[in-house]
Amino acid sequence: MSLPPRILHPLLDLPEINHGFFTKLGGVSKAPYHSLNAGAGSKDAPEAVAENRRRIAAAFGQTPDRLLTGYQVHSARAVTVNGPWPTDQRPEADGLVTRTSGLVLGALSADCAPILWADPVNGVVGACHAGWKGALYGMIEAEYAALIAQGAQHEHLRAVIGPCIAQASYEVSADYAATFLEHDADSEAFFRAGPTPDKRFFDLPGFCLMRLKRLGLIQVAATGHDTCAEADLFFSNRRAFKTGEGDYGRLISAIALR
Repeated sequence: MSLPPRILHPLLDLPEINHGFFTKLGGVSKAPYHSLNAGAGSKDAPEAVAENRRRIAAAFGQTPDRLLTGYQVHSARAVTVNGPWPTDQRPEADGLVTRTSGLVLGALSADCAPILWADPVNGVVGACHAGWKGALYGMIEAEYAALIAQGAQHEHLRAVIGPCIAQASYEVSADYAATFLEHDADSEAFFRAGPTPDKRFFDLPGFCLMRLKRLGLIQVAATGHDTCAEADLFFSNRRAFKTGEGDYGRLISAIALR
């Protein structure tokens, strides 16, 4: 079995850390989930999703039960992970943190921003899912706090934002900009004018980077991919809606301590 391809980032490509931002390539799912759909919450065949997750776990040298993803609800909740759980008992959370080697923490996405975190010195890693709501209402800050609580140190923490929808693809209503400005005075810079007065284009990865830097983190970056525009590599909720597809696959970004 060939292992699915993944995108690596230099900030996390370390002897102590195993990570990957997986594309939609290298799985067994049929259209519209072709082919590495990692989302059990999709309408894809469960056996196909299970095989895809087995392949993802194998890329880390682990069994599928050690590939862990939460029940993501666009929250600002991060939980500590000490061991595997059954799929039907996964916690309702958008952030996971561990200091246990061999547990593969994953964030599912299909336009939202997956963020992988690591403190390689103290042996703490995390994965979180930040859509506009999570990013605005504190997911990044909650994940940071959970990492610190597990022994990560601020000066050693690094975080990378994976493939997500880019500003050129993310048209929203002007109400979004007003909501953001109400809760974050620094958000105005991440909206630009849309094609009509009631539309804007939102820079989700830029906003997430700003929130990371506002925590005082220096070692932060984004992979720079646009899930909506790069149809050959990524699933996209926005693209599926535009093309009239009934459902869409979920990408996974994952990290583990070796």
